Amino acid sequence: MSSTYLSLHYHLVFSTKNREPLIASEWRARLHDYLGGTIRGLGGFPEGIGGVADHVHLFVGLKATHCLADVMRELKKAASTWVRDEIGLRAFAWQEGYAAFTVSATSREAVRHYIANQEEHHRAKSFREELVEMLNKAGVEYDPQYFD
Repeated sequence: MSSTYLSLHYHLVFSTKNREPLIASEWRARLHDYLGGTIRGLGGFPEGIGGVADHVHLFVGLKATHCLADVMRELKKAASTWVRDEIGLRAFAWQEGYAAFTVSATSREAVRHYIANQEEHHRAKSFREELVEMLNKAGVEYDPQYFD
């Protein structure tokens, strides 16, 4: 085959440090826009961004040349700086780590819808409950001590 064909789509999830509810509704959309711009600046393709006060979800397409860990490090670093400088939350930080799930072509629309409706989901479910459910559904092993 003379060309390379890929579909590298990820559902990414990460929280504020200690899962503090710091992302206020007044500036949440601006943060989401900034995250999308950062993904584009890194050469990726934002396809959906959402979240609530204590965490964010991103649905992104990446290239074969991307290293997911590098993308996440740069994304979280840039967003922390933006929140501190633009919003004025000087102590703002993200929790260490993240969750990343691959997304098939047949699941893309469902993931977009899920991310767009985060506020609705969190009326009935905490971030911890949501993340544990996602990890279990994806068959990802985890240590429960990191959720307390």
